Amino acid sequence: MASLLRRFRLRTSLQSKLIWTFLPLLLLMLGIFLLYVNTFVFKPLWEKTVEETQLSAAKVSEQLDGYLDLQNQLSQRLLANKDLLALLDPENPPAYNKLTKDRLLKDYMFRALGPTMDIRDMIVYDLEGRELVSYLGMGAPSDLGPIISNPKYAAPLNDSHYFLYKDPHGEMAFIRSINDKDGKIYGYLYIMLDSAFLRKLADGVVGSDVYILDTDGTVVLASSEADEEYPKDELNREWSGSGFFTDSSRRHYVAYRTSENNDWTSVVVASKASAFGSVNSVRNLSILMIVSLALFSLVYVYVSARNFVLPIRRLRSQITRMNYSNLNLQADRRLHNNELQLLNEAFGEMLERLQNSIEREKLAVHEEVMARNSALQAQIAPHFIHNSLYLISIASQEGKNDAVSAMCKQLSESLRYIVSSPYQHVSMLEEIEHTKRYLSLVERNYEDDLEWSIELDPSADAIQLPRLVIQPFVENAIEHAFDSTDPPWRIKIAVKLYNGLWAIEIGDNGKGMNSEEIRRMMEKIEQSDHGVQEMKSESLGIGSMGVINTVNRLKLMYRNRVFFNIFTNEDGGTTVQIIASLKRDFY
Repeated sequence: MASLLRRFRLRTSLQSKLIWTFLPLLLLMLGIFLLYVNTFVFKPLWEKTVEETQLSAAKVSEQLDGYLDLQNQLSQRLLANKDLLALLDPENPPAYNKLTKDRLLKDYMFRALGPTMDIRDMIVYDLEGRELVSYLGMGAPSDLGPIISNPKYAAPLNDSHYFLYKDPHGEMAFIRSINDKDGKIYGYLYIMLDSAFLRKLADGVVGSDVYILDTDGTVVLASSEADEEYPKDELNREWSGSGFFTDSSRRHYVAYRTSENNDWTSVVVASKASAFGSVNSVRNLSILMIVSLALFSLVYVYVSARNFVLPIRRLRSQITRMNYSNLNLQADRRLHNNELQLLNEAFGEMLERLQNSIEREKLAVHEEVMARNSALQAQIAPHFIHNSLYLISIASQEGKNDAVSAMCKQLSESLRYIVSSPYQHVSMLEEIEHTKRYLSLVERNYEDDLEWSIELDPSADAIQLPRLVIQPFVENAIEHAFDSTDPPWRIKIAVKLYNGLWAIEIGDNGKGMNSEEIRRMMEKIEQSDHGVQEMKSESLGIGSMGVINTVNRLKLMYRNRVFFNIFTNEDGGTTVQIIASLKRDFY
């Protein structure tokens, strides 16, 4: 059974590889196609739809304004007739009977209307809102009192302005006061608008529904094909200015424009399906064709791979049966597809693979060095974190809340520096900045007892270092150098460049190290570098471990082209000196 399973896995391995290689190509093709459709088809079409819908709303609003402006001009022509005002003057009523008065009023209306008329009727009312005369008698309200007494319409009537009104029967009217130049009101003018003409304006937008809304958000006019079931909450809202949005159903685009002259809003609702239906059909059809072609290709690849694998499987079977006692095994003459020639060429490629193996070996050595450096660096980080948290806990116990907050922030920045990209080198400036953060953190605990200074060559940014090189020496000095020394305690860091070399000197004014301690330290560094001694904190002490660790990481990076020295200053204290080449031939 196990043998059968192995044969099945062998037979299907190449087929599976070919299929799984083809599937990402299929997904990539689909992704590119959808990206192309979205970028070069849908987006321009959407922008065009937005522009056309907004233009339609603006066009309907402008046509409505134009129509109402004509009615305003008509009313102005009628009001310009001084005889009309004299005829309606309640203080000095003319001595005409009603029949003569009606005839004169109709004559004034005829002169104002001219030869053409795009309204249904014109009616004149007195100050009490009673009908005086109707030009055509089309059924206007006989009493205008409830309308003119409505506070909603008081402002336009008193300001010699007009307003639009929709009566209970659905007829729309243009209403304004009849007044002189001083604003004195003599009566009211009621113009019944032509509903058929207004409906024609609404029907002028092809493929979209048009709604005309009054100031209350009520639909006063809709296009013939407008959806009567369209959600009222989409229309009954506060409208201002002009704009464009997608309604809550995500199926319609809505453009609107509010007229500055009459406060009515023209709303155009366009269906997404009508705008993108044809494009969606083409896209879906294209996706179906691509998927169908891909499935056909998968079947073809599977069948072709099966026929192609068979002779290779036979050849592999012969190779696996060859050994020292069976070197005369004859090749299968039934093999085709030129597999033996390909195998012959494979021997020629063996040298290339050997060369690749050598390169991989070099890469493995390189990665081993990087891993060793990372491991060494990882040994220092916990000690740094422990000391920092200990200093923070001391400040917390002393009630230095502001100092604790600042120290936590500095520790956070230091941790980000330590853990980010541990395999990458850093510049001298980055390492100095990390050391500054550490000194600032420690300084908050020691206050004025600790003094430190840094002298940095302007060109020091060209120096490359492993992470955590300077700070461990500073930490070691603070932990051990000032045990029996009175403050102030001073730490000085100097970075210099000369003759293709760079040097770092880290000095303190502590108790110093005697020659025997320096000798033991240098021996430990040499033994650790040659693998004689394991770096364990139990045997070396945490301070020695930090020094040895740092020197070894520098030697790994600079391939031992680094000089390290420790000496005691003449005026007390200890100085650590590191010198290396500026040449960037690192591991």
